[in-house]
Amino acid sequence: MSSNILRRILTNARGFSTGPPPAARSSYRHLRTLALGGSVIVTSYALGAVYPHPYITFISPRPAPAPPDPDSPQSIIYTATLEQTLQTLPLLTSHRAQPDAHEWYETRPYVNYPEQLRVNSLTAGALRGPGKLALPPLVRARKDESEAIVIVHVGRGVCGHDGIIHGGLLATILDESLARTAITNLPEKIGVTANLSINYRAPTFADQFIVVRINLVDKAGRKSKVTGKVEDLKGNVLVEAHATFVQPKYAHLLKSKAVQQMMGDPDPARSTPVLLSEGMPPPLSKA
Repeated sequence: MSSNILRRILTNARGFSTGPPPAARSSYRHLRTLALGGSVIVTSYALGAVYPHPYITFISPRPAPAPPDPDSPQSIIYTATLEQTLQTLPLLTSHRAQPDAHEWYETRPYVNYPEQLRVNSLTAGALRGPGKLALPPLVRARKDESEAIVIVHVGRGVCGHDGIIHGGLLATILDESLARTAITNLPEKIGVTANLSINYRAPTFADQFIVVRINLVDKAGRKSKVTGKVEDLKGNVLVEAHATFVQPKYAHLLKSKAVQQMMGDPDPARSTPVLLSEGMPPPLSKA
């Protein structure tokens, strides 16, 4: 009998309870879940907008303005800033400081190229400027011309798929970079591309510095063979290539001096980094 009375008391107590009914508690849990999910989505979107994954950029690239007038004040400031960034790249500074640095020289193709020739050049003229090829390439080559690295900045205005550098431009950069090593190993320092084979390994994203690494494979008489690859600054291989260059029989009739100026003559007397302009100070050395 006492147990029946106790059950009735407990039942009446639950009826007067101030806590939410089971249905209300379930609704609260759903609201908390939705709020948490919404917070995660908003946070992920914000982080993705600031630090997008490369393949998101590939699928849906950010809008970008057209390349500006290369002579505008904004372009001049941009180019100077980009040059300073180039001069302080860890890859470049470490290469300049490596133990065998005395076996290498540094040069900048096109810097001393005559203006009347530059205006009709593809890479030195039509493709030169912010948003395209903003800076002349920086070349570090072994003095025996067996190996070289070329650092190039590729902008947003030289894309095929928006945000991805056009494969034809990469072929052009490789052709000219490989040619420099190959031609310097020919008797008359004049050569033409006989064969260029390219394998594209990964997309090359715009607005970055890329590195072309070239090695001499063989040279015999009027023919030289080279291999090369394009990498990003992290060392990821983007493009691979091998090529054969030959010296034409009429090489003695061509202006080899102009070709050498275009490729960048080595300056044995120079020990400081080769900068874009005389008014730009060399990068600060590490203490």
